[in-house]
Amino acid sequence: TRWLSLGFTRIQPSEIMKIGIPMTVAWYFQRYEGRLKWIHYIVALVLILVPVALILKQPDLGTAALIMASGIFVIFFAGLPWKAIFAAIIAFVAALPLLWNYGMHDYQKTRVLTLLDPTKDPLGAGYHIIQSMIAIGSGGVWGKGWLNGTQTHLDYIPESTTDFIFAVFGEEFGLIGNILLLLVYLIILARGLWIAAQAQSLYSRTLAGALTMTFFCYAFVNMGMVSGILPVVGVPLPLVSYGGTATLSIMVMLALLMGIANEHKNRRRNADNDDLTESEE
Repeated sequence: TRWLSLGFTRIQPSEIMKIGIPMTVAWYFQRYEGRLKWIHYIVALVLILVPVALILKQPDLGTAALIMASGIFVIFFAGLPWKAIFAAIIAFVAALPLLWNYGMHDYQKTRVLTLLDPTKDPLGAGYHIIQSMIAIGSGGVWGKGWLNGTQTHLDYIPESTTDFIFAVFGEEFGLIGNILLLLVYLIILARGLWIAAQAQSLYSRTLAGALTMTFFCYAFVNMGMVSGILPVVGVPLPLVSYGGTATLSIMVMLALLMGIANEHKNRRRNADNDDLTESEE
């Protein structure tokens, strides 16, 4: 079940896992810091695959793939050899025919085929992509202005407050607005990776790197989906899409990054104070 009702509100557990999986895998690697072996990477992969399999069962292929990526990022930042990375990529490409024939539902296959040519079914499967691209293109360079988007307010764009919010943004603020939004995301990405590079422990470094790249993936997939370069999946645009659990999880991710940054600052400040005390003595 994708959504769980608590009576007073509804939550999406899979959104919480994009924080829980990186924290769990980073904690596991922290336990074996300095003595990581192949078995540890395999165990970490199992830790990732168990919740991912449950999300696939819902079914929710898009969210499962992104959440799996969030755990893979931890493995990458923990020092996975490049040979293993290239071998995994080759194995994934080789397994694509099996995934297509036995691992994907019919509606998921339709989304991929629609990506290749949305005009084959303009009033059905291709409707979402076509309307979102029309909205983005009609915004031009400067956009139509706040609340003046015709595609949006005439209800041509589906899910205009959540999954397809980028089409609304592009129509009303144009190319300039899109560039500014991309710059904001790139600043967050750069800052997050800098925090990861400055982190003092393996846990903080891998967690900060994974959370930053997960944030980037969500933004990239949503904008790519709305722009017609990726299949349509139910992924919100971070800090822009309306949402409950998704928005809260993004804010928690940013809070964790800020906490790791403060940890580095506090340690550096304490080290400076110790040096000052020793020099006075």
